[in-house]
Amino acid sequence: MYVQLVGGPLDWQLLDVTGFTPGDRADGALLIGPRGAYGPGGQSDYEPRDDPGRWEWQGDTA
Repeated sequence: MYVQLVGGPLDWQLLDVTGFTPGDRADGALLIGPRGAYGPGGQSDYEPRDDPGRWEWQGDTA
C-alpha cells in the first residue's frame, strides 16, 4: 500500500506504508529528505487528511 505525499519538499512522492500498523498510518510520519527548510537530512512531517491515499505536509523540523 502506498500513500502520495502532498506539499512540502517531498511533494508527489509515494511512500510505502505496507508495514505500517493502522495506528501508525493514522499518526503519519516524520520523513528524512534531501531538501527542506533545514537542509539535507531535515525531517518533514506528513499526516493523513480526508483522503486516506494522500498525506499532507505539516512542516519541517531540524
